[in-house]
Amino acid sequence: MSDHPSFSGPTGDGPLATLTLALRLETRSEEAEGVVSLVLVDPAGAPLPPFTPGSHLLVECAPGVVRAYSLCNAPAERHRYVLGVLREPASRGGSAAVHGDWTVGRTVRASLPRNHFPLLEGPGRVLLLAGGIGITPLLAMAEHLHAQGRPFALHYCTRTAARMAFADRLRRAPFAGSVHLHHDDGPAGTAFDAARAIGGCGPHDHLYACGPAGFLGHVMKTAGQLGWPALQLHQEVFQATVEASPGDQPFEIVVANRGITVLVPAGETALHALARAGIDVMFSCEQGVCGACVTGVVDGEPDHRDEYLTEADRARNDCFTPCCSRSRTPRLVIEI
Repeated sequence: MSDHPSFSGPTGDGPLATLTLALRLETRSEEAEGVVSLVLVDPAGAPLPPFTPGSHLLVECAPGVVRAYSLCNAPAERHRYVLGVLREPASRGGSAAVHGDWTVGRTVRASLPRNHFPLLEGPGRVLLLAGGIGITPLLAMAEHLHAQGRPFALHYCTRTAARMAFADRLRRAPFAGSVHLHHDDGPAGTAFDAARAIGGCGPHDHLYACGPAGFLGHVMKTAGQLGWPALQLHQEVFQATVEASPGDQPFEIVVANRGITVLVPAGETALHALARAGIDVMFSCEQGVCGACVTGVVDGEPDHRDEYLTEADRARNDCFTPCCSRSRTPRLVIEI
């Protein structure tokens, strides 16, 4: 018998099939302007499945609405999962439901922890750079690094002090001496200086950054100029943008294991075209960031536009993100 909570609802290929945990919302609190923290536990008090720093859960925010949220508590904890959720101004139903509808005692359906942003073990200095709600996975990394006794520095940047989530937790943390808080309305001399924060790179040093695309672009460009090798730079994008290309052409997408062919017009995503045809695909961000919607490729060549797949993934030509990517060939054959 499993020692963690399970959900006995839909199974198979539907979009909710991976939500195998049934958790209880134990507490919620306002962490900052527009940010709520949520503590999820097993209803019977059983230990939760373990997770590693950088992990996230897929959670059902509202009926049929699934989103990915990073785990931000210490990975050594087995009694709870802690999430931090920003209320997106243009929410498509996920964060709006969490902020408006989630009350203490609610049952929350969630996936097992997943990690597409792992913290590498080893010697050397570790730099953690967070922009906005990108602090969440880096909190778990900081907790883990401190527990291991590994040297690290955490730089956390927000536009205003009011939007700095988990600031009190960081100020009280046993590793507070390694934390640097930066906000645009802060005292003189506390503004974020990427070059000064990053500095030179040792042979075993690693940098982990998470936040909006603009923040990450600045961090990665600066690190490159300072001589950091690409293999020592790691990032997770929040709030990526998906833009149409003027040269987009319609293409056919064939779901091989369903025997269904769907036309994807130039102005529509493959995910939406599949949904119109009654094909359910698990999705979360709809921006090519989280990887929830990745499907297998049988034939054809995807036009990858996501921020999730690695170059090695793309070279294998065996996976596709229908939320934002298209096809270089007139027909793309996938399996869901």
